Amino acid sequence: MRRQRNREEAELNVTSFMNLMIVLVPVLLLNMVFSQLSVLDLKLPNSDQPTIVDPKDVTLEVVIRPDGMNVSWSYLLQTTDVASLPLKDGKQDFAGLSAALQELKKEPVFVEKRDISLLPEAGIDYQTLITVMDTVRVYPAVVVSSVVDATLFPDISLGNAPDVAAAEETK
Repeated sequence: MRRQRNREEAELNVTSFMNLMIVLVPVLLLNMVFSQLSVLDLKLPNSDQPTIVDPKDVTLEVVIRPDGMNVSWSYLLQTTDVASLPLKDGKQDFAGLSAALQELKKEPVFVEKRDISLLPEAGIDYQTLITVMDTVRVYPAVVVSSVVDATLFPDISLGNAPDVAAAEETK
């Protein structure tokens, strides 16, 4: 005669696993990096067709060079320099750029204007270009005792800076 052993069903103890999950999930959530992306709508020149420029329109330009920035506007094919911003302590003068554009925005011609052209010279690093874009789009303003972002020129176009020799000949 064969004897059968009494087999008991083994219980599955998940208490320790549940304790691990209770601790692990919040730790992973707290350490997760949330990335924030912002998208700028840039207008790039179309190389296929030459663009017809209406000389009656006022164009605003920021030329970015390794030795500084230059803000100018053109109307009826005449260019007027607004500000020449040399390097400050070896870095671009973003505060000066913002101040110059804020003063320009107060003039009646530029109150409704939203577009600006950025003309970086070859060799300008990416971070400088992004900081210039942020500087020309908005500036911090105090409204009813709170700081808000006031709009300057949010519609940004990119191009190439004119050669230094060509710029000197036109002056």
